[in-house]
Amino acid sequence: MGKRKNLIQLLDRLLETPRPVKRGICVTLDAFLLFGAYLGAKALRMGTLEFPSTLEEWSVISTTIAVSIFIFARTGLYRAILRHLAPQAMTTVLLGVMSSTVTLVALSFFLRADIPRTVPVIYAAIALIAIGGTRYMVRNVIIGMQRWQKQKVIIYGAGNAGSQLASALHFGQEYEAVAFIDDNPKLHGNTVQGLTVYNPNLLHTLILRYAPSKILLAMPSASHEKRRKILQQLEPFPVKVQTVAGISDLVSGKATVAELRDIDVEDLLGRDPIAPSTELMSKNIEGRVVLVSGAGGTIGSELCRQLIQYGPAKLVLFEQSEYALYNIHRELSHTLIKEHLDIEIVGVLGNAQNRRHALNVLKKHKVCTIYHAAAYKHVPILEDNICEGVQNNVFGTWHLAQAAIEAKVENFVLISSDKAVRPTNLMGASKRLAELCLQALAQEQQVTRFINVRFGNVLGSSGSVVPLFKEQISRGGPVTVTHPEVVRYFMTIPEAAQLVIQAGALGSGGEVFVLDMGEPVKIADLAKQMIHLYGFKEKDDNNPSGDIAIVYTGLRPGEKLYEELLIGNNVVGTVHPRIMKAREISLPFAELQKALDNLKSFCALIDEPGITKLMRDLPLGYSGQESVTQNRQEAQTSAMQSG
Repeated sequence: MGKRKNLIQLLDRLLETPRPVKRGICVTLDAFLLFGAYLGAKALRMGTLEFPSTLEEWSVISTTIAVSIFIFARTGLYRAILRHLAPQAMTTVLLGVMSSTVTLVALSFFLRADIPRTVPVIYAAIALIAIGGTRYMVRNVIIGMQRWQKQKVIIYGAGNAGSQLASALHFGQEYEAVAFIDDNPKLHGNTVQGLTVYNPNLLHTLILRYAPSKILLAMPSASHEKRRKILQQLEPFPVKVQTVAGISDLVSGKATVAELRDIDVEDLLGRDPIAPSTELMSKNIEGRVVLVSGAGGTIGSELCRQLIQYGPAKLVLFEQSEYALYNIHRELSHTLIKEHLDIEIVGVLGNAQNRRHALNVLKKHKVCTIYHAAAYKHVPILEDNICEGVQNNVFGTWHLAQAAIEAKVENFVLISSDKAVRPTNLMGASKRLAELCLQALAQEQQVTRFINVRFGNVLGSSGSVVPLFKEQISRGGPVTVTHPEVVRYFMTIPEAAQLVIQAGALGSGGEVFVLDMGEPVKIADLAKQMIHLYGFKEKDDNNPSGDIAIVYTGLRPGEKLYEELLIGNNVVGTVHPRIMKAREISLPFAELQKALDNLKSFCALIDEPGITKLMRDLPLGYSGQESVTQNRQEAQTSAMQSG
């Protein structure tokens, strides 16, 4: 190992030598090689090694070497970088050697040097081997030495992407592919880019043999379902898993096959989306003025990205954060230029609680459709800021909805939450009350069609466990999970936005639509999967020498073990397989108006106990801090049973 290290250090010093110095070495070496080729050719012809004996012969060989070096330089042989020497370089060497041989023949004729006629032929063969062979020998030595320094990787997927990735890595500086694995049995035993393709069942053996630092997933066009199964198969191995970009990014040129990325959690939890219905997507958008409140947030910004693909006449971005508004406005403006879309984008700073300002905006821009995504959503923060949570989530919705009626807006879609179902926290209770507001307004008037759309967590949103886990793993842990049995639903942001838009086109008004969130996910299992796929081992009592521990911190105030999407079982399907309609209880308008008046008085007095009691008395299924205590007791019981 010491000798290898010294050789590598020597090689590095040579490679770092200034370019003119390296060219000078090549010129000197070529001169000696050409002189040696002449001596060798003459020795093979004469049967003995003899140096030139006459002035004419010295003149011929010295001039031939000088002319040959000049020709090599003119043809670009000395501009070629040896470690990246391409096969085409051999053509340059061949032309140079042929020119050198012609020069040797011509000079020996004109200077009447005593050189046998067969010597130039033998000279050409030896010179070609010497000049070309030494370059390829040096190239292979450099590549071999660099290969010692590269990290070994195994590529999963021996298709076009895998082949291109192996080639790119071979000429790169960091990684060297040592084997392929692929699900296709027809490929097993074959070679791709000089590497054998193995059955995935042999992965354990390959890891022991090569000790790779990473497994690279090169299947950009694979479905989410297939990628999830592959990752589940790779999870037990203590090797980091990375992937190439998706097929859409590769085709559009946004990424290259050599760009490696960490595994997206969409690959672990995501499902293959259903192609959206163009009719539903464009129904309330095409040719109309659309407003998105909370346009700079996770869901709001994705709604905007989806909306501009369906031809609104104008898109109004309503946002209270100046920085968030600037970012989404700049992004959308860039997209319009890039995709040649003719849509007016208007950025408006504002808060939905300011009814007069909202009404002015709606009338000024003649808004037809509103997607109300503005809300406070972080459960622990709202538990400590009850008044602000109610003001924003309840009265923000109420005032914007009444402004919509007065401005004769046709469609109003509220982005609700699964936490609105039997809420154990203020955030969920406020969202359920916002739903009741729209249900009551839908019964009271016929101007605006009010729709509620309820769904669970979206992957990668602010406050989501996914970016938190990534950050904790990158710091070396520990990864914090509230409880070993806590379960959540997840959906990708683009799919959620598409389904919200399509749900908003269904129904006649007052409905609560529920999105099919797929299978619930155990957060502790998600944490373990992420630790393993990032190449680490979980540290616990069974494996005290592991890398990253999972620490259970206890349920936070208002947090549930299990989230629900329906209050009851009274649900019916719709024309879309992933959108259901829930038949939920509603309040008469007069009763709701009285409750809101009382709630407004409590907020004005900052009377948090009064707010909590009122919310508990309303038909929200909310029991305030009592539910929190009960939820914690359930969590403790569950933890003792699982332990």
